[in-house]
Amino acid sequence: MNFCTNNHFFMDAAVGCAAKEGFAEMTEVYRTIEVLLGYAERELSLPKKNVDYVRNGVFRLLGLDAYAGELSENSMTDETPERLLDEFSAACIAAGLFLPEETEYYRDAVMGELMLSPKDVQSIFDTKQEDEGSRAALEWFYGYSVKSDYVKKAILDKNPRFNSQGLIITINKSKPEFRDPKKAVSGNSTKTGYPKCNICHENEGFAGRSKRTLRTVDITLGGEPWFWQYSPYGYFNQHGIAVNYKHIPMHIDRGTFTRLMDFVDMFPAYFIGCNAPLERIGGSVLAHDHYQGGGEILPMFTAGSVYTMQSEKFPETVVEIVDWAGTVIRIVSRNRSDIEEIGESIRVKWETYENRALGIIPADEKGVHNAISPTVVRTRRGYEMSIILRSNITSEEFPDGVFHAHPEYHMIKKESIGLIEAQGLFILPGRLEGQLGEIEKVLAEGKPLPEELEEFRLVYDEIIKREGAIADMGAAKTAMREELGSICNRILENTAVFKDKRQTVWFMTELGFHL
Repeated sequence: MNFCTNNHFFMDAAVGCAAKEGFAEMTEVYRTIEVLLGYAERELSLPKKNVDYVRNGVFRLLGLDAYAGELSENSMTDETPERLLDEFSAACIAAGLFLPEETEYYRDAVMGELMLSPKDVQSIFDTKQEDEGSRAALEWFYGYSVKSDYVKKAILDKNPRFNSQGLIITINKSKPEFRDPKKAVSGNSTKTGYPKCNICHENEGFAGRSKRTLRTVDITLGGEPWFWQYSPYGYFNQHGIAVNYKHIPMHIDRGTFTRLMDFVDMFPAYFIGCNAPLERIGGSVLAHDHYQGGGEILPMFTAGSVYTMQSEKFPETVVEIVDWAGTVIRIVSRNRSDIEEIGESIRVKWETYENRALGIIPADEKGVHNAISPTVVRTRRGYEMSIILRSNITSEEFPDGVFHAHPEYHMIKKESIGLIEAQGLFILPGRLEGQLGEIEKVLAEGKPLPEELEEFRLVYDEIIKREGAIADMGAAKTAMREELGSICNRILENTAVFKDKRQTVWFMTELGFHL
């Protein structure tokens, strides 16, 4: 339904628009703008007092200088921001206001006009946190980030996701594979130097990176200013990052343990963790200090223990050797200082630990190779800090990493196994949806693996050996999901620096702990 259909509506507007903009096309442009303004009033807390001002900001953005008609008509809708922006973009492209390749920029820009300022967002967050608690404040902030289209939830919901073999598997259709670990060292820095990298606070509202919709909230960790924001393409429920205001490299020291526990004291409904600050295993940004967390219990958190150890020095605390494919030491205590001291002792020992028989070399001419990934969650037992021992050492046999996914699994996962995957949530490349779908079809039809999918020979053969004849596509899909869970568990085993849990016990025995 058009916003208005009488000729008088566009008499003045036609003067300010280029000749190529037709009557019907411009009618639709103005209608979609009004719909977005109505949405912003209801969902983005746009004050009625600001509506005219914001409308004029949108006009300025699009190069429009005249408008007439009933401005509030037909603005009610229950549509998602993605749907409304699709309609707006289509109308603007049809009217010649911008090109299809400029769509992302204009979608981000128009939503930036409709949103609250960073100061107002912070004010609402702080008020909710004080009056209703941290969980309510986080729920509001996450919801606002979704409603503003910064968090691309509609896209994320399309990513396949399932449980298999004790892990969570997702196929990430929204982003390309990340195969260049060198980019992590630079933090995806900019050529202009502003902002210095893609997670600096200066990105808030920066049009140059389509960050007009980015909003952050300030937090204090370890007595220092940090901020919290959500990830636009998050991998799990309410996936966000805590970022140091200072642009300093990723690092782990005793203060890291303090800051992580400060975070869960502030937001006990969330977990928080830190990637190992090492190339190839440390995530996609190493140039800027930050942590990752959110509102989901990842599989590693609920894994049991193989051994429980104690020390007379820390009577309130237990150390668990976790029943997990990777090498994980869990410190459980209500005493924060105990966790800091034990965590620091593990960090210092591991960073200098050498065992050439196991292929563990802490440092060589290529740099440092040993580091930890700490992550913490609060439970009824107190603080549970899991410390994952990591190494990025390479060899002639394993040039991508001795404790990385081995080559026979690279068709499934060649990217770094960072903090999130080390905790049991695997993010697999989007190409797999089509490739594995073809294999499922072949399995269901009882056909041999085609030559173009030969790199998946291991997957095909293992399913045939385990399942035998596949009855139909449903059975093929189920078998494929089980196979992916099996392979991802084996990848985690590849990352384990100690293949035998008793070796982890010996490691902790040297720090004064006993069974």
